Amino acid sequence: MPYLLDGDNLVGTARRRRAEGEDRDALVAEISDRLRKTRAKIVLFFDGTGNALSLGNLAVRFAGAISADDAILQEISRAPRPRETTVVTADRDLARRARDAGAVAVSPQDFWKRFGSVETPSARGPEETRVNVEEWLEWFSDETNRDK
Repeated sequence: MPYLLDGDNLVGTARRRRAEGEDRDALVAEISDRLRKTRAKIVLFFDGTGNALSLGNLAVRFAGAISADDAILQEISRAPRPRETTVVTADRDLARRARDAGAVAVSPQDFWKRFGSVETPSARGPEETRVNVEEWLEWFSDETNRDK
């Protein structure tokens, strides 16, 4: 079941709004990282022009002269089984149009839940996953902490 993602919409709902290219690059990297443990196929659509990219199960496409919404709807119309296609967007109009075309529409929040979180230093708790090697060496060098 392919996922068709409304890229600029995801950038607007999930990113802090840096320069357009930086946000897009960060989104592509995050989705790519999340896909490594799945077999899902994702096509990420952006408005405007740019270089198409294929990273295994992730394809990045630019809509060119039409909107990304229209490019997504064209992709649904070409699908042999539109009901097996999932559109990810927070845009209510696109979600409705995708459902009218036979696809499933899900929110970005549901998509992120489905694909789990990527463990980054900021995603981990403050210090609970870090090991202080000095403390370990000190503890194990103390004879009273060793099994006899």
